[in-house]
Amino acid sequence: MIAAAVLAALAAACAAGAWRLTSARWTWRAPRTAILLWQSLGVTWGLASTGALLAYALEPYRRGVVHGLASFLVTFEYGVRAPQDLVRVGALVAGLALLAVLVTLPLAATVQTVRARHRHRVLLALISRDEPAVPGVRVVDFPGAAAYCVPGLRSQVVISDGTLSLLSSDELDAVLAHEAAHVRERHDLVLLPFAALRRALPWSKLVRDAQASVELLIEMAADDRARRHCCPRRLATALLRFGTAAALPTPQGALGASASANVMARVNRLVRPDAALPAYHRFLILAVSVLLATSAPLLWVIPG
Repeated sequence: MIAAAVLAALAAACAAGAWRLTSARWTWRAPRTAILLWQSLGVTWGLASTGALLAYALEPYRRGVVHGLASFLVTFEYGVRAPQDLVRVGALVAGLALLAVLVTLPLAATVQTVRARHRHRVLLALISRDEPAVPGVRVVDFPGAAAYCVPGLRSQVVISDGTLSLLSSDELDAVLAHEAAHVRERHDLVLLPFAALRRALPWSKLVRDAQASVELLIEMAADDRARRHCCPRRLATALLRFGTAAALPTPQGALGASASANVMARVNRLVRPDAALPAYHRFLILAVSVLLATSAPLLWVIPG
């Protein structure tokens, strides 16, 4: 019972921490650190929620979640003999169902995303072209503004004719640096579990806000990497130009430079950047993230 109570408290703490993090603004000063914290909260919440249900259900075995579940599956000695047993069986079914959802949804989302990217690459092979002015970038004939990357093993950066005429050379370099950052840091993998959780819990405002927060943070992280190679103001003006132009929607599975709904927050951050988060604050947040990510797995093996 102790392990179940601790896991339940940990899951509640993660949910409360996620709720506070959706409105935090220090995250804009250290987006990569904040992304790691979001990932730790998500993983820990999933393991703690399922672990609490399973630990309660398998408490008679007194061997922890992992060993108790193994004993149950091997021996099938868990009978329904009393009302208390019925409650535990219900907790076991709920825990296994939640675990199955948390495992299968990201896998299904991955398959769906890979297929969408494959279809889009096939389409790009037909309608896009190389442009000497932007080597390594695919250009599509579209009068509106478009700039996005298709991540993966064969990643591609795509822009439109409208983008070439809309942006100056410096602004275009800034946008391409932003897209290259998405590809290099595999931000698509960061978004995948949050998008999958959104599909599982579409009614949850917390999940919706968490996904929006992570989407904004990965755009800010890409902005930060791009500003190492270009003038931040050029990227800011490019974002503003995208906002006033007829933009092409970002395809499914791709990441676009102006895809974030909160573009003005990024523009203000580029033009008037806040001081970076102190190193000891970042170290403390990283330590908390590691502690969270390791605590739930440890509680799964500790006898209850």
